[in-house]
This record gives sequence, structure tokens and C-alpha cells, in this order.
Amino acid sequence: MKKNNLKPLEKLLGYTFKDKQLLTTALTHKTYAFEAPTPVEYNERLEFLGDSILNFIIAETLYQSNQYFSEGELTRRRAQGVNNNVLADVAVRLAIGPYLLLGKGELKQQGAKNRTNLANALEALIGAIYLDSDLDTVRGFIFKKIYTKEFKF
Repeated sequence: MKKNNLKPLEKLLGYTFKDKQLLTTALTHKTYAFEAPTPVEYNERLEFLGDSILNFIIAETLYQSNQYFSEGELTRRRAQGVNNNVLADVAVRLAIGPYLLLGKGELKQQGAKNRTNLANALEALIGAIYLDSDLDTVRGFIFKKIYTKEFKF
């Protein structure tokens, strides 16, 4: 990870963190934290929060823009939009991989290219942006960087 220079990533994300530690935590894989000489927070809690926020925003958007869809159709379309493949593709497009903090074993296994790691980090970034700002800001990030005009639910 380019630990000391996260400005290029912030530029790609279109968001500058007030609390840089949130950004670092969002990029920290548990294998790195377990190998660190001092306690380090890793991204799983932020991933949990980001996943919940993403699901809420997509559910809200689908509900408001598709008044004739049944609950089943809304659920199917939300799941289609928030699956790991979609999130990993976005994480690749945003070049998040090189910024991940990974343990030695995860580095050897090319963890920065692992689609699950990338999707999880993107969800953690959503959680971090929310904590660093507010719901409207993270909603803007989601629709500018994840669900662009090309994406159809």
C-alpha cells in the first residue's frame, strides 16, 4: 500500500477524508492487522456498516423509482446491484487494490487482486465516507462512482 500518499486514491474516489484514519482503516485487511507490531483496526466493521448503507440507498432508490415493482422484484434488483462481482468491478475501476494493507501471506497470494478483498474494501470505504461526512455525501459517492449512468437495475 502507498501508506503515506493516499491523495491519488482520494482523487479517484472523488472524496477527501477529514479523518485520514478512517480511510486507512477501510483499506486495512485483517491479515495486516494480525501481523502489525501494535494493535491496528481493520476494515470488517466498516465493511458491515458500508454494506448496510449501500443496501439501504439502493433499496430506497428502487422503491422511489419503480412504484409498480413487487417486493420480490425490488429484492431481486437490489441483490443484482449490490453483489460482490459488481462491487469488485468498481473497486478495480477505482484502482483500490494497490492501496490495500495486506499481511505477508495475503500479499503472496496476490490479495490486492482478490475480488472478495476488493469488494469488501469498497464497502468499507462506503462506511468510512459515511462516518466522515453524512448520508447525502455517501449517496452522492455511490451514484457518481459505483452506479453510473451505464448501470441498469
